[in-house]
Amino acid sequence: MPNIEELMDAAWAAADREEHSGWVLRAASGVTQRANSVWPREPGADPHQLSAALREARLWYRKRRLPLIFQVFDDPRSAPLNAVLDEEGFTRQSETLILVRDGGRDVRAASGVEISDVPTPEWLRLWWSVDGRGDDIDLGVARGILEACPSLYALVRDDGGEPAAVGRLSLPPEAGGPAGGLYCMATRPDARRRGHASRILQALLREGNDRGVTAFWLLVMAANTGARDLYSHAGFRPAGRYLYRQERPKRHLTGC
Repeated sequence: MPNIEELMDAAWAAADREEHSGWVLRAASGVTQRANSVWPREPGADPHQLSAALREARLWYRKRRLPLIFQVFDDPRSAPLNAVLDEEGFTRQSETLILVRDGGRDVRAASGVEISDVPTPEWLRLWWSVDGRGDDIDLGVARGILEACPSLYALVRDDGGEPAAVGRLSLPPEAGGPAGGLYCMATRPDARRRGHASRILQALLREGNDRGVTAFWLLVMAANTGARDLYSHAGFRPAGRYLYRQERPKRHLTGC
């Protein structure tokens, strides 16, 4: 899938962002690692230039009272940057797989899934209760991240009518091409292993097909074997990976 990094950036956009030396610096009040990390669009190769860019990035995040975190993709171009970060003692954490799937393939219908083009209060409450870390102010920041990209939101209820699982299909128009990203797949802990996540996934894939999406992507923690099995059965295949490299952790950010 072309432009996967651009698509991912557009699907989870931080309101506060600047580009320096080919790196995109992103901040969102500490809500989620992705929205508060450096995306090295052009990682660079010269050690002296990398050290200078690192000093600029460190100052930028220090002004915002945030730790300096890099989202580093598993790519040969990242080797010089990783070498500099190793010397500086940056951690390695949250290894994440990028999975992709072609669009236009037949998807079994999923009954009882509610679709909306905004995150409803019920949708937000369930997602935040599973994946979120923070108070209502942090949730407001997270909602701004979600709504910065056109998206569809899926919700399925349990037999008692309570929200059981949710998911989001981002449709970033400016990143090029009809591609859709699956995010925020979350199931209430006491409602797991009942097929709710599979129904959410099927419904969002069908919605994407109906809108002409030709390729889907999603992100899953490498250690989450249960989710990886679900996505593998749905036809997703590995296309890359990344991890976060953090300097002197001071506060815990969400892993999504």
